[in-house]
Amino acid sequence: MTADATTRAASAVQAVLTTMAGTEATPRPGQVDAVAALLSANQRVLVVQATGWGKSAVYWAATLARRDEGAGPTIVISPLLALMRDQVAAAERVGIRAATVNSANRDDWDLIFDELARDAVDVLLVSPERLTHPDFMARAMPALRSSGLLVIDEAHCISDWGFDFRPDYQRIAKLLVHLDASIPVLATTATATSRVIDDLTFQLGPTTKVIRGPLARRSLSLAVVPGLNAVERFAWVADAIGEFDGSGIIYGLTIDGVHALAAFLREEGHEVEAYTGQTPPDIREQIEARLRANDLKAVVATSALGMGYDKPDLAFCLHVGSPNSPVAYYQQVGRAGRALESAVGVLLPAAESDQRIWDYFITATLPDPQEAQRVLTLLAERPMSTVQLESQLNRPRSRVEILLKQLHVDAAVSKSGSTWELGARPWEYDEAKYDRVIRLRRREAEIMSAYARAERCLMQLLIEALDDPAAQPCGTCSVCTGRLPKPGTAPDPSTVQRALAAMRRRPNVLEPRKRWPTGGPWKGKIVGMEKGRAIVRGEASGWDHITDGVEQADGPLGTDFQQAVRDVLSDWRRESLPAIDAVVPMPNLEHPRRVSAIAELAAGIVGAPVREVLSASPLPGPPSQPSLPRVRELEQSLSLLGSAPRGVVLLVDESTRTRWGLTVAAHLLTSAGTAAVVPFAAFHGN
Repeated sequence: MTADATTRAASAVQAVLTTMAGTEATPRPGQVDAVAALLSANQRVLVVQATGWGKSAVYWAATLARRDEGAGPTIVISPLLALMRDQVAAAERVGIRAATVNSANRDDWDLIFDELARDAVDVLLVSPERLTHPDFMARAMPALRSSGLLVIDEAHCISDWGFDFRPDYQRIAKLLVHLDASIPVLATTATATSRVIDDLTFQLGPTTKVIRGPLARRSLSLAVVPGLNAVERFAWVADAIGEFDGSGIIYGLTIDGVHALAAFLREEGHEVEAYTGQTPPDIREQIEARLRANDLKAVVATSALGMGYDKPDLAFCLHVGSPNSPVAYYQQVGRAGRALESAVGVLLPAAESDQRIWDYFITATLPDPQEAQRVLTLLAERPMSTVQLESQLNRPRSRVEILLKQLHVDAAVSKSGSTWELGARPWEYDEAKYDRVIRLRRREAEIMSAYARAERCLMQLLIEALDDPAAQPCGTCSVCTGRLPKPGTAPDPSTVQRALAAMRRRPNVLEPRKRWPTGGPWKGKIVGMEKGRAIVRGEASGWDHITDGVEQADGPLGTDFQQAVRDVLSDWRRESLPAIDAVVPMPNLEHPRRVSAIAELAAGIVGAPVREVLSASPLPGPPSQPSLPRVRELEQSLSLLGSAPRGVVLLVDESTRTRWGLTVAAHLLTSAGTAAVVPFAAFHGN
């Protein structure tokens, strides 16, 4: 590293910090070293530093210095749209012309690539998913070949050992192999264990310079409030955020839970919005901007609002339910307090559901070897679409798409238009590697269980999980001090009652299916089934306790179960339930008495007779999960006995997951003369 490079690096870093944080801002240890390494020897640099350290300042400073030297634009590979939007805004504040190419701005691609060709863009931000598209790569390759710097943000995603490993990030590792050695590379992350650092260093190259700092966050006071049920957790959050200064983020594990909590907090007078992966991009941008401007007290979010959201003055970060990894938790809670002297991070563990959710995610993103070989065998016969493969595999669409993405990254399959075909490389399942990954993820879940028990310093436990050699008791967490943020160990009882009432009032809508799956017995738009209701959906219904024992032997309804049916149907009648002419129970071979009891109770409430006009024959095996085979099974199993009721039918079932059973039954009824079908189920699974 030359003295000249260090001088230029120091000047560039100071210029960026002055613009971003004011004239009193000074470089943090390691920032100048990182930029100097990128300038002096075109080196590959891995920066592992705590959230708030200023990793983005490093690549903006390096970009300014490299552009002043006449180098090409910086290419930043970034995982999330929210992160890209923040980075574009931050770059423009320091005088860098930045653009992003992603799925949400396709109409702008021609203009952006034209500006790149004219060298009118200093930084191009892209998602790793873009690297899978041949058209994009063909257009972006000139910029990649002439780039002055390649930045891999949230680089832990490259590693199999990273908590947020993504198959598309593997393409970056392949890109590095073919990248011109004269182009410097900067990889940054706040969440890398020693194993991840070793893996990243191997992929970046043996001469990689690693700049690693302490990960403890002195401004962040952590706390755990254990032992609360779902209703009490909602109430605790409502009581707590009124005590906090500033604004923050409240994380939930499920989309349903996020919307339910946001609705209750609004009822309590708090200015909040819900933010999930299903939130439209333009609405996401509005919510992010309102939170950044402190127009919102909080955003209630899934992990869709996570890595890289840039608001240094977030005052609190609450988690309703535990993430499955201490590294993931550190990543999210670290959003708070980056530019404040004090901030709060509180975990409200959900003992009744956390472990089940963790168990699912341990293997959710890993390939199943038998499924993979089945895909390869099918494609060896002929090209097939995703829908066709879904039908053949009898697996959910999301699972098939993940598997195809993994095989695509490994070049075992290729895509032409909408069809998949066999790729250039044979594929082998690396059993030893994936077994190690599973063991690691289980170990991480065990660490989160220990964190939720709050038996020792919370910050120390987190950064030990990140292999920080400087880990020591923080002196500020709830374990070290013996104190919890208000309202303490439990919320106000009156808030609990309001939370319970709000949960029970909130309608759990059963949305009708819109179209029949391609290749099935029926085609086109589905008609005749209206919006319905369920009593329990997810973890935020207020009736969770009635699920106890539902998997056991068939029998009558308990008192609470009966009350839940009465309350939900009565509220629905007052709001929007049309006049019902007949109540039809779904045939249920496992719990016929329970379904009949629900139907009889419902009939008394809506004032209509029960008509048992549907029959079902046993299936040869467990129900299929994908839509097409499930509909085919139901066509063979369900039948109509006699004439269908006229008018509007309330179709009653104990539980539904896919809604296809209700949909096919509704089709049989309406095809035989029923005017409309309104479904009602006790439980709606996710």
